[in-house]
Amino acid sequence: MHPAIRVENLSKCFRIGATPTGSLNVSESVRAAARSTWRKLKRLATPDSVETDEGFWALDDVSFEVHPGEVVGVVGRNGAGKSTLLKLLSRITAPTRGRVEVRGRMGSLLEVGTGFHPELTGRENVFLNGSVLGMSRSEIRRKFDDIVAFADIGPFLDTPVKRYSSGMYVKLAFSVAAHLDPEILIVDEVLAVGDAAFQRRCVERMTDLAARGRTILFVSHNMELIPRLCQRAVFLERGKVVEVGPATAVTQRYLEKLVDANTAGDLRDRKRTTGTGEARFTRAVLLDADGQPTATHTFGDDLRIRVELEAPSPVRNATLWVCAQALGGSRIASAWTPEADFPVTLPAGKSAFECRLRDVRIRPGRTMTVSLSAGRDGVVMDGVDAAIVFDVLGTDGTARLSTANDQGTVVYDQEWRQLPADAHP
Repeated sequence: MHPAIRVENLSKCFRIGATPTGSLNVSESVRAAARSTWRKLKRLATPDSVETDEGFWALDDVSFEVHPGEVVGVVGRNGAGKSTLLKLLSRITAPTRGRVEVRGRMGSLLEVGTGFHPELTGRENVFLNGSVLGMSRSEIRRKFDDIVAFADIGPFLDTPVKRYSSGMYVKLAFSVAAHLDPEILIVDEVLAVGDAAFQRRCVERMTDLAARGRTILFVSHNMELIPRLCQRAVFLERGKVVEVGPATAVTQRYLEKLVDANTAGDLRDRKRTTGTGEARFTRAVLLDADGQPTATHTFGDDLRIRVELEAPSPVRNATLWVCAQALGGSRIASAWTPEADFPVTLPAGKSAFECRLRDVRIRPGRTMTVSLSAGRDGVVMDGVDAAIVFDVLGTDGTARLSTANDQGTVVYDQEWRQLPADAHP
């Protein structure tokens, strides 16, 4: 049986600093177009040629196969090349070298609102996006009610989508793509947006598609979902394939490397994929009760996090955000300076802040991470995923607590009592 997706020696190089700023005159535009055409013809004539201009290799010699009816996850840190891979598979961008073979009708959901026109209503965009994905008008009409019911945006169906939240966007976009009834579905982190009920419907829809023999390839940072939904996984790191294999084993390898890479506290050389750079985190550490750096948190203690930043110029009206997450990606608790009514002004140069979350009762035996973000007027200046990794320890009083993964992460006080068998509320 032929694979549904075959990736052979796939590489993608993005040229750095090659695009001039400002407008081009006519002669410059002609020369730029000629150079672009020449590069395309050269790649066609010599497919194994390498770009000579300085560039960044988002993917480097990636190879794997996905068989019909398989559900395969793609894991890796931000900047590993996951989204670039999916764009190449979806024919949105062309590879620098290597090849992709896709057999079957494909539906893709790569970015919120891709294929939507902001001035059109949700109803109109269902027809527009469905047509872009290859559905006929009669097919869209036949499936229209199911698409709208799945997206659960009924009251806003005739509202221009430019007024939609990101969650509403992705609900409608995923619903259209999923009802395309594709032989191959490619999804990029759709489960990071939307409420819990919608995320559950997405998982159920993908499970149903897989049960009907459809092929699914999707990116997710939720390491609890990958082994549950996927048979296999592809682990990418800095554009290269680290491992392809059973989803459980690959996920465990990824989590182990994540822990190893995030215990030093120094964030200066940590790769970023977002932020304006007006301020940057330089260090983050977990503190014990005496204010000393630690790699562990004891059940019921305060969670103290010290962050250090540098800013070339003063930044007023800044905001800081820290989030404690399970190693699989589930967010457990967060702190945001506006919620605490704590104004932040960053001076030029270095600054330091401490955040304290009171009485944090995370189930012992867990490994947790802390992600950071700094913003200004709604714009992200810097963001670091898994800036801190720490283990949770128990006490003499927590010996009775289960450490099983299916028991949840946060522990609450419990009260039980037995009622008479014939008692009714």
